Amino acid sequence: MVYTFKQNLLPSSKYSIKAPYAMTPQYITVHNTANDAPAVNEIKYMLSNNNQVSYHVAVDDKEVIQAIPFTRNAWHCGDGGGSSDPNALKKGNRISIGVEICYSKSGGSRYLAAEANAVQYIAKLLKQFGWGIERIRKHQDWNGKYCPHRILSEGRWESFLKRIEETMKSKEEVKVASTTEAKVMLNDSKSVPAIIKDGRTYVQVRELADLLGLKIVYNNESKTTKLYTVK
Repeated sequence: MVYTFKQNLLPSSKYSIKAPYAMTPQYITVHNTANDAPAVNEIKYMLSNNNQVSYHVAVDDKEVIQAIPFTRNAWHCGDGGGSSDPNALKKGNRISIGVEICYSKSGGSRYLAAEANAVQYIAKLLKQFGWGIERIRKHQDWNGKYCPHRILSEGRWESFLKRIEETMKSKEEVKVASTTEAKVMLNDSKSVPAIIKDGRTYVQVRELADLLGLKIVYNNESKTTKLYTVK
């Protein structure tokens, strides 16, 4: 299984709505989206509205997209935890990373692939934080909501945890095509959109040429847009 990891991060101007508190994560909370939209649509909708509903990551059959830094909280557990008192009980919203698994409404092969990617990604997060599967929670654990609904209705929560545990023990690492949007500065006033993939930065030749005032001769044989590698 290969998934592409991307970041489309919430602008800090919306932290007051979606991620108002600094957070030191202690758990990972698993959700099902209860609809059939891909991760890119889920993230786009969450970032664009002004509802106090948010989560850190959405996972589908092809991509894992992070929208909120793990150093900020998100409103995904429905259990409050919004007190500014440093001694107040910090509930799921304040101490857990919210992971939404897409395509759960209709299920099928896309959902199975999304869940498989979630297993791989959550295992990776647990290793990153030095945690075990005891740090994984259901949305239901925080406020009683029947979520992740598909995993629960199929009676697979324990087997889901087991798959994550086995993945953590496996010597085979999932292949991740890590892709992040970025910009390359050409000088003090000009920049070009770029993609950082597997540690290298790429920009589109046409966009680079337009900014530099250069002409491109179209190649009728290849009919492809080549990438320029910024070393």
